[in-house]
This record gives sequence, structure tokens and C-alpha cells, in this order.
Amino acid sequence: MTESDPICALCGRPVPKGVRQSLHHLVPKLKGGKGGPVVLLHQICHNEIHASLTEAELARDYDTPEKLRAHPRLAAFVKWVAKRPPGFHKRSAGGRRKR
Repeated sequence: MTESDPICALCGRPVPKGVRQSLHHLVPKLKGGKGGPVVLLHQICHNEIHASLTEAELARDYDTPEKLRAHPRLAAFVKWVAKRPPGFHKRSAGGRRKR
């Protein structure tokens, strides 16, 4: 981990080189976001976003990192994951969203 490591747009922790990471389309590609803005996330953070929200909810109501962090389930996740090291990864504990 170095001072120049990028910061995860959801949890605010550094994303060191070699750590599982991915780009998240703020507006899902299936909802018109192809070519739109993307943010770097830890893979665990990205998984939690998609386990918590549908593509339609993401496009309609959660199209910024600030809005994502304000979602109750994601806010609780951010608080929990903040206590983990930047390289921490495991399957999302909360399961898939209810349909």
C-alpha cells in the first residue's frame, strides 16, 4: 500500500495494486450507461452494490458514489468493511436483494 494508491469510491479505503478491484458504471450499461462515468471499487464493494440494488434502482436513484453510500444497507456495509484491510475480500455476506 502506498500513498499514491487510488481510493475506492464506495468505502474510501485505498485500492493497492494487485487487490481485487473493478470499475462500476454509475448508470448500468443495460440502462443507458455504456460509455458513461465509471468509478474504481474494491471487488467486495462492487459485489455488495449489485447484491443490494437492481439495475433499475442504480440507474434511477443511485447514480453517484454519495447516493450509494446513503443507501441503508450499503452504509452499514461501508461501516463494516472500513475495519478490514484494503486487500480483504470475501463473498457478500448479505445475500442477494429481495425481488
